[in-house]
Amino acid sequence: MTVAEPRTRRRQHVPEPPAVAHDPVCGMTVDPAKAKHHAEHAGHSYVFCSARCREKFSADPARYVVSSPQGRAPAAAGEVLWTCPMHPQIVRKEPGNCPICGMALEPMTPAAGDAENPELRAMTRRFWVGVVLSLPLLAIAMAEHFNKAALDTLIAPRLLVWVQLILGTPAVLWGGWPFFARGWASIFSRRLNMFTLIALGTGVAYVYSLAAALAPGIFPASFRDVDGQVPLYFEAAAVIVTLVLLGQVLELRARSQTSSAIRALLDLAPKRARRLREDGSDEDIALEDVVPGDRLRVRPGEKVPVDGAVLEGRSAVDEAMITGEPVPAEKNPGDKVTGATVNTTGSFVMRAERVGSDTLLAQIVAMVAEAQRSRAPIQKLVDTISAWFVPAVVVIAAATFVAWSLFGPAPAMGFGLVNAVAVLIIACPCALGLATPMSIMVGTGRGARAGVLVKNAEALELMEKIDTLVVDKTGTLTEGKPRLVGVSPIGGVAGNDLLQLAASLERGSEHPLAAAIVKGAEERGLKIATATHFATEPGKGVTGSVDGRRVAVGNTALLGSLGIEPSDLPERADALRQEGQGVMLVTIDGKAAGLIAVADPIKDSAITALAALHAEQIHVVMLTGDSRTTAAAVGRKLGIDDVVAEVLPDQKASAVKKFQDQRRFVAMAGDGINDAPALAQAQVGIAMGTGADVAMESAAVTLIKGDLQGIVRARRLSRATMHNIRQNLFFAFVFNALAVPIAAGVLYPALGLLLNPMIASAAMAMSSVLVVTNALRLRTVRL
Repeated sequence: MTVAEPRTRRRQHVPEPPAVAHDPVCGMTVDPAKAKHHAEHAGHSYVFCSARCREKFSADPARYVVSSPQGRAPAAAGEVLWTCPMHPQIVRKEPGNCPICGMALEPMTPAAGDAENPELRAMTRRFWVGVVLSLPLLAIAMAEHFNKAALDTLIAPRLLVWVQLILGTPAVLWGGWPFFARGWASIFSRRLNMFTLIALGTGVAYVYSLAAALAPGIFPASFRDVDGQVPLYFEAAAVIVTLVLLGQVLELRARSQTSSAIRALLDLAPKRARRLREDGSDEDIALEDVVPGDRLRVRPGEKVPVDGAVLEGRSAVDEAMITGEPVPAEKNPGDKVTGATVNTTGSFVMRAERVGSDTLLAQIVAMVAEAQRSRAPIQKLVDTISAWFVPAVVVIAAATFVAWSLFGPAPAMGFGLVNAVAVLIIACPCALGLATPMSIMVGTGRGARAGVLVKNAEALELMEKIDTLVVDKTGTLTEGKPRLVGVSPIGGVAGNDLLQLAASLERGSEHPLAAAIVKGAEERGLKIATATHFATEPGKGVTGSVDGRRVAVGNTALLGSLGIEPSDLPERADALRQEGQGVMLVTIDGKAAGLIAVADPIKDSAITALAALHAEQIHVVMLTGDSRTTAAAVGRKLGIDDVVAEVLPDQKASAVKKFQDQRRFVAMAGDGINDAPALAQAQVGIAMGTGADVAMESAAVTLIKGDLQGIVRARRLSRATMHNIRQNLFFAFVFNALAVPIAAGVLYPALGLLLNPMIASAAMAMSSVLVVTNALRLRTVRL
């Protein structure tokens, strides 16, 4: 066997068992053979972890199928998938145009760094060519308007017609070719969009001008000016195309910035790693060559390459990209480290555990990218309006031409043509369509930077509506790691002796409080002995012998079964339980010897966060399986509005539903795994996690740091994003509501005001840019 053989064997990929599926709503792993909830859609069968998830899926299957692992095959390694920012259900394996709206497709996950956008490059080239050709045309039009006689003496009128034809044709046909191609595709597919209007407007102006240049005699008097000439609109068509190209360039540049959060996350990952060989020497390898089990050296100032655990050495690691904490966390052998965090001081050797797409950073990038492509419920209103918008604009343009031809001043049909083109050009369904997805993209990216991972746009929209927050106690309000907080001996027994005997006995127990006692003894430097005759009394405690002494640790019932007089320990224990502590009574050689108190410390951020939640009129409920006494004590300390204690895991979903039955809008915050049914039942499920152990597939919102301050940030993010969406929609609606009638000429009878198609083109182009620019303001919102 060669030295390389073990590594080759380790690189083999073990596929996931085919029996495992994922709930398309919450992402939880489900065994299809045991699943109780099923649904059929489009010839596929889906399984769910709960009835609530099945109900959500049945209400809108298309939304979940798009983002579901069951609904779409994953991309192969290194493969880039492309999608439309307005229609995320469109997914292609290569760049192109959206068959629904005609917009250029974008990569589902942007590449690290500033990768060049081929669509932006092509549009930029067409724009500058359009500028060169349009400026002379615009100069000719201005000269004809202000001093036509001087222009006629400078260049023959017929020659001037040919100059305009020669300059205008490439500007319109080559510069605007993408718009004509997309417009034709929209008509062919019967999905009219912004490019339908642009193609119709510029196409009508160009074809009319072409006919007027080559065969002016075919036009009736209603098209001719006071000099009997048929006006040409080459400059209008060319300038319109050029201005639309400018709008596309600005919009594409702005849209690329909406993915800046993902690119920033991708740039966090190091490109190389330092692997230890069998002989102890180092070798520099590419990050993608790291496999689980590799030993990696991380020196001061370097980034941790992948997720893993420290084997040798000690250091402090800056984990601000995960927790937001500015103070580096100390790392000792056995501690977990996360890829892309920064080693600040010492050097250490780590074992690689999660690599590639399994690392926390990769999961965050995947979640943010998926959330950016999801659709908020408010988008349904926009979709409904957009479906009727373009046909309505075409009808209005036709009606404008007819009305001006019948009732307008001379040349009536000329005015009708110009105003109809202005109506077609100024209407902007693109601004309407971009209003929601652009805000969602920027908002989810901003949330990721703040440690708030939003799984879908629906959760981002619903978060601002919650009026009730249900939180699990352990790991959410408390740290989830019980600690020894007190030792109270009686009868002349020394405190350290009491703790040493109890810890030696409890080392054989699997109870979480037992681990806290053992750890507390070790921290005090006490020697843990080996217990003999160890026995567990279910529901009571444990007994055994330590160093020849009979020891028992448990509750009052245990002392009663052993026939031991408890003295005043029960009363003292009850007093400590009223303070939220877990208490165990200890006996030595058949006599009451004292008690040991263990508590799960309340998180430092919990009180501040709860105050902020209460300030927003949110009713906070603590849901826990702990005893009522302990739960009530924690509730009093934190000012919890409602405490529901002694609830089994399978009863938590029912508890959430009771609040929903009271017409409350509920968010449930839990660990994301044990609380999965309750998270699915709530309108918004929030997974509380820390570091690489976060369960990001179990809830609609995941808080990386895992404290209640994250919920406050998530709510502020939701409010800011929805406010931004409403601003965008208001602007898009108002713009179109005012612009289309003005372009049609409703102000002409009263004010003599008409809207030049070129001005309409500039307004249309800028409307989309303004929507995207407004969405980009979310990048700086304070959470």
